[in-house]
Amino acid sequence: LGEKPKNIFGRKKMPSTRMGTAYLLRKALSDAKEYQNKLELGKEDKDKMPKRDLKLESLVKVLNQELPLHVHAHRADDIMTAIRICKEYDVKMVLVHAYEAYKVVDRLAENNIPVIFGPIWSCRWQVETANLRLDTPKVLADQNINLALTTAHPDKPIFMLPTCASLAVREGLNPYAALEAITIGAARILGIDDIVGSLEVGKDADIVIADGHPLQIMSNVEKTIIEGKVVYSR
Repeated sequence: LGEKPKNIFGRKKMPSTRMGTAYLLRKALSDAKEYQNKLELGKEDKDKMPKRDLKLESLVKVLNQELPLHVHAHRADDIMTAIRICKEYDVKMVLVHAYEAYKVVDRLAENNIPVIFGPIWSCRWQVETANLRLDTPKVLADQNINLALTTAHPDKPIFMLPTCASLAVREGLNPYAALEAITIGAARILGIDDIVGSLEVGKDADIVIADGHPLQIMSNVEKTIIEGKVVYSR
């Protein structure tokens, strides 16, 4: 949502306004709902089975709450548009980027919406990022919102992720909450926290061993273990 689709498609093709973007999102979900109904009819009568549509098949999984809808939005008005549409179609939503999430944190908490925040390592160079606040992760965590941090790689390289977490700590986020935001919090949002994201019996043995606190910029990785095998040793 917001400026990105407007900038990509320009003034001669929809969406050139925020209203047009919201319309297209609603239309996509409405088309998926219609396709879902036709699939149900096709189960009873093969002659009524619609022609296969791979894009709509993915959205049917969203309507069935098998997959969440990841919504790219920065501004508070765009976030509220996304919340309204997702409630209208009863779909699970994950908010991505969310620079103005602090303005509507109560609504995010009320609707139990996970947030993938970032990149925190950015500047206020456009209308989307004008109100970026580095304490937003703390504001979200204080409301018990399931939080993950992102560098939006390759916008900001993935190796900067621990540094992004340390910046959030500097702005008040609890260090353990920051570690969760780049481990188990991200795994929960992806629905794979039963196999990765924390050190527990039965999970994949994916472990990073550092010579200092993992959020300290001067710490070095000593060993990296994936599924119990050492893949890197300093």
